[in-house]
Amino acid sequence: MKKILSILVLVCVSAGVNAQKKLQPVDEGSKVHFVIKNLGINTGGDLTGLKGSIVLNNKKPSASSADVTVEVSTIDTDNERRDGHLNRPDYFDVAKFPTMRIKSTSISEGSGAGNYIFAGTLTIRDVTKAITFPFSVVPAAGNYLFTGEFAINRLDYGLGKESATMSDEVKVSLQIVAK
Repeated sequence: MKKILSILVLVCVSAGVNAQKKLQPVDEGSKVHFVIKNLGINTGGDLTGLKGSIVLNNKKPSASSADVTVEVSTIDTDNERRDGHLNRPDYFDVAKFPTMRIKSTSISEGSGAGNYIFAGTLTIRDVTKAITFPFSVVPAAGNYLFTGEFAINRLDYGLGKESATMSDEVKVSLQIVAK
């Protein structure tokens, strides 16, 4: 009997160690933020409308994955006129391309506990490009908080045209709460 109990406990503990957590991103507490220089001044905004799935496996990061979208029409730069302009065909073309998508191709261990490297694709409009960046995961109020930063060239995604006043580089910071 003791032997059976010991085996049962060992199986349960092993299953818990290798268990994957299937999570969904939520808007509450999350922040998808971007910053671009315009006329030499940092101008930023936020996006909401997160949907998708995140699989987290702390013990085997290569078994982790992410596939998350954000609704482009939710763009908020604290300027309604600019928000409307960004939704038009010369920028995000929300009527044709209502979401942006980030999808992992691999997740690997980073430096230190809770740190990882995301490799995958970012799709904006009809352009998909490879992207790699470090991120961290910490438990937060019964959920998980994923944070990371990366930069893109807006022209690579067909966002506007070359400009003497607006930078091509857009810095993106993610603070994603997942349940």
